[in-house]
Amino acid sequence: VQLQASGGGLVQAGGSLRLSCAASGRTIVPMGWFRQAPGKEREFVAAIRRSGTHYADSVKGRFTISRDNAKNTVNLQMNSLKPEDTAVYYCALLRASAILSMIRDENAYDYWGQGTQVTVSS
Repeated sequence: VQLQASGGGLVQAGGSLRLSCAASGRTIVPMGWFRQAPGKEREFVAAIRRSGTHYADSVKGRFTISRDNAKNTVNLQMNSLKPEDTAVYYCALLRASAILSMIRDENAYDYWGQGTQVTVSS
């Protein structure tokens, strides 16, 4: 299984970026996005399962996770970006047996993409 994340870049505060994660070797759902800022631990951002979507409180209302079944990709639309959103963003495949309470735990994810840098300038 391989995951390829793309779409990162540099944007001004208030701007938007769209990240994509393409999977080979397995269905893209369920899947999550995490991020890691310099000097901080990796944190949950959003996840999508067949039953619905889930977001961290810090991005709720600004970020939208969605899937494209035809392309086997998951997208993360990020709007109203803030400097504190600056981080390396990782996509990861959630273990099929994971229950709802586990989706924010990175240990519930089996495969990880290489990460894509998102930088938001003030």
